Amino acid sequence: MTRPVFVTGLGLVSCVGEGIEAHLAALDAGAAPRTDTEAFAPYCVHPAPPIAWDGQIPKRSDQRQMEAWQRLGVYAAGLALDSAGAKDDAALKQALHLVVAAGGGERDYAVDGAILTGLRDAADPGAYLNERLQNDLRPTLFLAQLSNLLAGNIAIVHGVTGASRTFMGEEASGVDALRIAQARVASGQIDAILVGGSYSAERPDVLVIHEMGGYLARAPYRPVFARDAQAEGGAGFILGSCAAFLMLESEAHAAARGARALARLDRVASDRTRRTPGSVAGSLEAMWRQAGLSAPDRVLSGATGVAPITAEERDALSRLAPGADLRALGDVIGHGLEVVAPFGAALAAGLVAAGAAREVAVTTVGHRRGEGVLRLVPA
Repeated sequence: MTRPVFVTGLGLVSCVGEGIEAHLAALDAGAAPRTDTEAFAPYCVHPAPPIAWDGQIPKRSDQRQMEAWQRLGVYAAGLALDSAGAKDDAALKQALHLVVAAGGGERDYAVDGAILTGLRDAADPGAYLNERLQNDLRPTLFLAQLSNLLAGNIAIVHGVTGASRTFMGEEASGVDALRIAQARVASGQIDAILVGGSYSAERPDVLVIHEMGGYLARAPYRPVFARDAQAEGGAGFILGSCAAFLMLESEAHAAARGARALARLDRVASDRTRRTPGSVAGSLEAMWRQAGLSAPDRVLSGATGVAPITAEERDALSRLAPGADLRALGDVIGHGLEVVAPFGAALAAGLVAAGAAREVAVTTVGHRRGEGVLRLVPA
């Protein structure tokens, strides 16, 4: 059995602001997103907007015990529940399933700094590192920051107490979160599910990690498809603090409670290639067919800006959707790793609901691994 899967609620937060209307306006405007070029110079980030957390996280004690990435996620989940008309439906939320894609929490910067400094003069770097990791790291710090804590905080704050599942694994985890959520509703296993993720870019530790891999672009901001090794700032991504959640329901479930269907989310295709020349293009072409895409009028690309993968994706999309309006999500919100696929799906649903598109394709090509394609059409 395969049932239509409807999007009935959206919750979005990024440097643009909050809510689908603000993000659709930013998408249409085409202006450069808000960027902080000073806090982490020479790198820039797209920072989170000012948020009145009380609107979705009323208890200050709950706010204090969460880090920024968790607050963003819990807030966006509340926006999605509000949008779906489910915020005050306790019975629905008690049975509502939850799928979250997110990374880990912040590290102990003082410990990291001391270890890195000590390694410079250590006679035996390996032994020194093992000793410091055993003695200086606090297990409770790590355990308090696992990504399933985001699901737990959504359950605590919003009363979403059905079964939950959490994914980690950069861009690919967001694709799989959507893929499994959509498949479970489509198959008849469940009737409603809340799916999404969150990311905080304003963290020295994640900037260090990605710079060590050679994935970060430097200031100034340049559009995603204009970044290359020879251009000012170089190739790579600019991280963005963001969160996105979608409420997915079966047609009958949405109709029974009088919920408005914003769009239909068709099957989500995912893949993982070895990243040899041409492998990404071949993967996109195969997933394009798997997702049932024909001639989308809009394409929202989660391209990272990392070379040469981004150029290969752009060329493939020009062949797959030659007449479509192609936009990079990074030119609107920055790059949010786990959040890319959910954010793209939410924006696509908003475009369809507003009558601004008949068929929208969303692509996600990870900076290291994992590809995904999904299709949204009118409900």
